[in-house]
Amino acid sequence: MTASNPLSSNPLLQDFDLPPYSAIRPEHVEPAIDQILADNRAAIAALLAERPAAPSWDALVQPLDELHARLGQAWSPVSHLNAVCNNPELRAAYEACLPKLSEYWTELGQNRALFDAYQGLASSPAAEGFEVVQTTILEHALRDFRLSGIDLPAAEQQRYGAIQMKLSELTSKFSNQLLDATQAWTKQVDDEAALAGLTDSAKAQMAQAAAAKNLDGWLISLEFPSYYAVMTYADDRALREEVYTAYCTRASDQGQNAGQHDNGPLMVEILDLRQELAKLLGFAHFSELSLATKMAESTAQVLSFLRDLAVRSKPFAVRDLEELKAFAAEQGCADLQSWDVGYYSEKLRQQRYSISQEQVRAWFPIDKVLTGLFAIVQQLYGIEIAELQGFDGWHPDVRLFEIKENGQHVGRFFFDLYARANKRGGAWMDGARDKRRSAQGELISPVANLVCNFTPAVGEQPALLTHDEVTTLFHEFGHGLHHLLTRVEQAGASGINGVAWDAVELPSQFMENWCWEPQGLALISGHFETGEPLPQDLLDKMLAAKNFQSGLMMVRQLEFSLFDFELHASHGDGRSVLEVLEGIRAEVAVLRPPAFNRFANSFAHIFAGGYAAGYYSYKWAEVLSADAFSKFEEDGVLNPATGRAFREAILARGGSQEPMLLFVDFRGREPSIDALLRHCGLSEEAA
Repeated sequence: MTASNPLSSNPLLQDFDLPPYSAIRPEHVEPAIDQILADNRAAIAALLAERPAAPSWDALVQPLDELHARLGQAWSPVSHLNAVCNNPELRAAYEACLPKLSEYWTELGQNRALFDAYQGLASSPAAEGFEVVQTTILEHALRDFRLSGIDLPAAEQQRYGAIQMKLSELTSKFSNQLLDATQAWTKQVDDEAALAGLTDSAKAQMAQAAAAKNLDGWLISLEFPSYYAVMTYADDRALREEVYTAYCTRASDQGQNAGQHDNGPLMVEILDLRQELAKLLGFAHFSELSLATKMAESTAQVLSFLRDLAVRSKPFAVRDLEELKAFAAEQGCADLQSWDVGYYSEKLRQQRYSISQEQVRAWFPIDKVLTGLFAIVQQLYGIEIAELQGFDGWHPDVRLFEIKENGQHVGRFFFDLYARANKRGGAWMDGARDKRRSAQGELISPVANLVCNFTPAVGEQPALLTHDEVTTLFHEFGHGLHHLLTRVEQAGASGINGVAWDAVELPSQFMENWCWEPQGLALISGHFETGEPLPQDLLDKMLAAKNFQSGLMMVRQLEFSLFDFELHASHGDGRSVLEVLEGIRAEVAVLRPPAFNRFANSFAHIFAGGYAAGYYSYKWAEVLSADAFSKFEEDGVLNPATGRAFREAILARGGSQEPMLLFVDFRGREPSIDALLRHCGLSEEAA
């Protein structure tokens, strides 16, 4: 009698439609990835050994897409679970695979026979008859081979591989330490009077958090909804200072948990390795390497773009801060500090516009917002969205939806919307499965994961969103639509694949506009008890308050963008990370945070995400999105013809062509910065 093969029952090695989340265990992860990597290596070797005399897409690119789809099918749910249901066992399994995956991708990028095969295909007679998308995929593939060190001597190729492996380990560790540091600090409050000023919903949330840990009273945590509530509403200044200090010293050498989970040494190591990588590949610094795959043409262009915006915005930011300081002084706070800004800003907003984020929450119950969001995209893009039941999710709050067009299936997306323990902070979209045409001719439909960290429902009341949270939801859904509404059937350019990183935020920021349009707001708002639409006076106040402190917000984002770009462009000049940050603050910031602030230690976008030397992409793409939306302002914000035109030019075409070509195709010209400044109230006429 033979023992059964444990791999045969491994869910990650089965063929599935949607991932069997409840069946995936940490012990499945490494054996599955090991097996797939071994299979892929053998298949690639065989593929190259049997190379036909006349190169063809179907004999080279298609089989590689199949291999990578299988790897993606196994790895995507693991990576996703590590972000949304983190635990020590899963984390260990996930991290054990990172160096193996890094080694595999480096091997592929440095496989000379594979490179020669791609070059042969690109220069073959067959290539003359390729569609644009195929030509683009080949161009990107050859570029990526060069960026993987295909032209380097063997010893340097080896060093490249070692650097990539180490970077994957360090960036994951950065993310883990940030999550651990966020969860390492809580504050139990026994006396409700200490929470004076907080909204009932925030206090109910804190009581629920305390009860979940069998504690009395209320529990303040550093998860964003809890942190935001204290910084915006707590009358107790000492409490605000305590929570602010804990939040902005996470994973650092400062604060109550100083030295625990400290990301400081990791940041230096990551920057050293990125700089070494850039030099190996012949670039002056990592910022230059970063632009090799982006829309922006040079570091000088990026820096002048950011600094131009800063020069235009700073006078507005100075004015915003002077007004805030004067208002705070009237309220008895003569020395405005960082932990006072959110609190007095909210008070000033209420005084000036008689409106608060909390006040409008009642009009944005989650189901009404979703129904309205779906109605907007249905009208713009001609799609239908319906909720599905009876699927295997990773948490009871997770929901699944299907997109159809003319009754035909297009794709599906998961929503995981609420903050909870062991879930990474922030909001993001990731592709769970890419749209592609299989080797057998079957059209594989796309699947997306859309993740946010909103305030969950309390008691019998539904989850009620602030308008900021509504905007975040629309933003992530824009990314989701880019992934799901693609018409490209080749994996290398379908959805967001192959899209330059500084253009990838165009569809997401573009969707945010409907959160401010009266026609959009009419669809996404309705009082959670009565269903009444948002009253006209509240709508007027919201629109009047739209650009409240937009100067301050603009320079804050420019501070992050310039810091990131400068950090990667100047690493090795003798300045510490903190000194670079302080230098940028001296240039653009109008309010300097306290010396103990360690913002960089939690800047996961650039140290653990895809935004290294690319955070400027948010502002770059905001210019594109504001200008694209101005076409809807001209034609009607729910104009189906304009919606279809945007879908076909931008969403449908994924990474099949350069983003500027696609933008011009939609807009009829190159983008202008004017629409962004106008939308933010930072243009001359708004002064």
